[in-house]
Amino acid sequence: MSSKFDLFVVLAEMRTGSNFLEANLNALDGVSCHGEAFNPFFIGYPNADDILGVTQDQREKDPERLLAKVRGAEGLNGFRYFHDHDPRVIDGLLANPRCAKIVLTRNPVESYVSWKIAQATGQWKLTDAKNRREGQAEFDGDEFIRHIETLQGFQKQVLRVLQISGQTAFYVAYEDLQDVEVMNGMAAFLGVEARLPELDKKLKKQNPAPLSSKVANFDAMENALSRLDRFDLTRTPNFEPRRNAMVPNYVAAAEAPLMFLPLRAGCEDAVCEWMAALDSAQVDALQRDFTQKPLRKWKRVNRGHRTFTVVTHPLTRAHRVFCERILASGSGSFGEIRETLRKRYKLPIPKSGAGEAYDAAAHRIAFLGFLQWLKGNLAGQTSIRVDPGWASQSQMIQGFSEFNLPDLIMREEQIEMGLSQVCQQIGREMPTLPVIAEPDCPVSLADIYDEEIESACKDAYTRDYMMLGYGPWNKRGQAA
Repeated sequence: MSSKFDLFVVLAEMRTGSNFLEANLNALDGVSCHGEAFNPFFIGYPNADDILGVTQDQREKDPERLLAKVRGAEGLNGFRYFHDHDPRVIDGLLANPRCAKIVLTRNPVESYVSWKIAQATGQWKLTDAKNRREGQAEFDGDEFIRHIETLQGFQKQVLRVLQISGQTAFYVAYEDLQDVEVMNGMAAFLGVEARLPELDKKLKKQNPAPLSSKVANFDAMENALSRLDRFDLTRTPNFEPRRNAMVPNYVAAAEAPLMFLPLRAGCEDAVCEWMAALDSAQVDALQRDFTQKPLRKWKRVNRGHRTFTVVTHPLTRAHRVFCERILASGSGSFGEIRETLRKRYKLPIPKSGAGEAYDAAAHRIAFLGFLQWLKGNLAGQTSIRVDPGWASQSQMIQGFSEFNLPDLIMREEQIEMGLSQVCQQIGREMPTLPVIAEPDCPVSLADIYDEEIESACKDAYTRDYMMLGYGPWNKRGQAA
């Protein structure tokens, strides 16, 4: 027996052929598959009392106990795991390179129809055709969409962990299960010497007929499937770097149970002044520089706390960061990036900030060039970092979810209404909101705005326009 793996897991779903696969794994000398070891409703098999001496109650109290038994058993042992099995074990299994992963897949329509027929007939296994029960599936479009999204979500989770940990799995499709050479290839992957001379075919395919005869409302199924975007043709590609939760940027009120999750180039200064006013405090009294441990403590201490963030129209935000970080030449500006934009990308930006000759026409050309450059930058096509000041807000919010999502996502143009709702939730009076300052710029966005500017911004921030529901900009920064 090779020491390549300590155990194995078959990552599958109901009606994918996992029983047949298990039967053939068990036909290999030195290999034992113990059914659905972590099914929440039974242990191994519906009528089983234990696996390797570990009962279901013992497994519930300590899942590691069963894993240790599987690892320590003679030969190479494993089990089948579906997406809805005990979630306490899956992260450790996927991250463990000493655990072999076999990923079994099947056409999701076939597996769904098979599942519906099994539900209708009550027959989940078949060993003799004379015992076969007849039945048809009733296709439910909404149920099928939920089914396929669940399967894809689990498959993506598995794939990502394997990728980031540098592992590989043995992928096998339902149709491959009838190929003894593929099964023997799986044995080679597992590192066992045994091979199958032929397949164990005690289990029979329950519903060999075409889908058209297995589905009672086949026409309705065809219509429902035709509306699915099978190849993700409408998906907006996203090549931006993933963001972490940026916990050190979070700002908590001096006393109130309220925390602000800022998005750069938004209205952070005005919001922080407003938060200080909640407790009649100075801005310096706000709590900052969190790490995850102190933040968890803050959440425990501040019962009934609320967290929020504020999103801004993409064009307002892009213009704000352009004026403050690129066009400006003082403290806080990105001088090296400005030089690179001028020299390498030929953007018509003044070398040392806006001078007397810099008018609305010059500003429009410079800002339009910046928007066009942003499209490539956000798509990972430039050598310059994707700065948080111009990163997509939807990507930044997704980063928040690494720790926790905000309770409220407000819009800058409706911020007073949003903050008023927060005050009601935490039982505080609503302070006056300071005026959100316009960027220090010789030309306002309203003076240069036109359809070309809007189109360039939408090309750069397609995902934000779609995910956050923004339409064309107007002078109030609202969706028209």
